[in-house]
Amino acid sequence: MADLLEVRDLRTYLYTTQGVVKAVDGVSFNVREGETVALVGESGCGKTMSALSIMRLTPRPQASIEGGEIYFQGRDLLKLGDEEMRRIRGAEIAMVFQEPMTSLNPVLTIGRQLTETLEAHASVSKEEARARALELLRLVGIADPEHRLGEYPHQFSGGMRQRVMIAIALTCRPKLILADEPTTALDVTIQAQLLELMRNLSRQFGVALVIITHNLGVVARYADRVNVMYAGKVIESATAAEIYRNPRHPYTIGLLRSVPRLDQPRKAKLEPIDGQPPDLWNLPPGCSFRPRCRFAVEKCAHETPPLRQIEDGHRSACWVAESLK
Repeated sequence: MADLLEVRDLRTYLYTTQGVVKAVDGVSFNVREGETVALVGESGCGKTMSALSIMRLTPRPQASIEGGEIYFQGRDLLKLGDEEMRRIRGAEIAMVFQEPMTSLNPVLTIGRQLTETLEAHASVSKEEARARALELLRLVGIADPEHRLGEYPHQFSGGMRQRVMIAIALTCRPKLILADEPTTALDVTIQAQLLELMRNLSRQFGVALVIITHNLGVVARYADRVNVMYAGKVIESATAAEIYRNPRHPYTIGLLRSVPRLDQPRKAKLEPIDGQPPDLWNLPPGCSFRPRCRFAVEKCAHETPPLRQIEDGHRSACWVAESLK
């Protein structure tokens, strides 16, 4: 299956008064047509900044894409002009942002926010745009869409606002959707409903999904392939089944051991990862995870491990990956 998106050695830096933060430091991954790929990791590991870099929506002037390539259907997005990129955003690549209350415009009706994307990217009349908006609200499960089109974001619950964000992302039938923590701050029942909705819509329309999350339960149920990130880098990459069955990086092992499991005794203790997330202004030499790693060897203190193939389709950035169990 052909790659829809291919990110190669992407580097996005943040310039602050405290120094330079390598928020995305040599990230590479790909997304095939119609599949779901997860970016997983702790807060601050570079997941969201990677997605914003793909959309070329990084905050300016603080953030700068310093290098790499982002190929979408054979075109390097980093070489396109602003107007060309504007035509791709929303039409071919869409994004569901993390917090719908701040992503939706509070002074525009839901109907207007749904139709403006159509009017920007498609030659449709106002009547056709409104009909499409009604169709989308029905599609994402919002009752009484005729009435809801005239309401404002504050009149919707958190789950309904996120459904509206999904509807906006689907407006122009894009080929790829980037979903940044799409279920944050929602209760577990609504989370499950929204994730099932996204999976069903992805299958119905053949849309590829990149799900950005720290929720390993989401990854297990919905992702085809997983990229685990730490300190701005992808440190392990494999299919979701392989990651859960045979993790080959100490950080991934730590993440999995810190999650409750139904196949463990009720009194079994969770094993949290030792230490704290790294200070991105002052990363240690060698492997960034070394200060928290129980498997570290002398080499880890001096040399940064590359992301290398351990088994077919399974890559890990760890010097002792082959010996991990």
